[in-house]
Amino acid sequence: MPAFAIVAHDARTDGDWSLDSLSGGGRIDLICRCLSSSLLISHGIRKDSNISVLFYGPPGPAKTLFIKGDEIKRLYPDERSIASIIRIALLLPCGREFRKSAPGVYIRKSGLTELLSSNEFALLIENGEDLRKSPITYEHFLLSDHRNFTDEEFVQISELPKYSIGPESLHADQVITLVHNEFDRRESGWRS
Repeated sequence: MPAFAIVAHDARTDGDWSLDSLSGGGRIDLICRCLSSSLLISHGIRKDSNISVLFYGPPGPAKTLFIKGDEIKRLYPDERSIASIIRIALLLPCGREFRKSAPGVYIRKSGLTELLSSNEFALLIENGEDLRKSPITYEHFLLSDHRNFTDEEFVQISELPKYSIGPESLHADQVITLVHNEFDRRESGWRS
């Protein structure tokens, strides 16, 4: 099953935002929807999926949140409870090694360079090869939040295989849902 990594360009690294105004934390609302789409199914959790979120907002340095579907407990679909999990992890002092915040929730100071060295990623981007018509040989997918990748990030990711999920630009959480759907259809042989 796929695993996802989201570059969250504006998301605060210190957890200094209100649970009553998630967009004020650098679009934490979007990150919550991405976590929900990557890990939740109706009445359950995708035990075989993981997600990493790279927080690049102020005050820095960059942090990576990693959530393992087979370990996380008490993950609910509402944005406020997901934001609380994120906030608790970001408030935890951490270094270069992952530190456990809760079951299945890990945090460390790191960014895109460390992420790309951990697995082979494919890029989910508008002008990529049609995912539906392609043999999928990757299980780790990288995508951006509501902003495009920066020029510096494109230098790091330019050689990654590029896939697209369709002709329209969609929200990151919608892209995750469609990638999961494609994997689900292929693995089950559903109406093939």
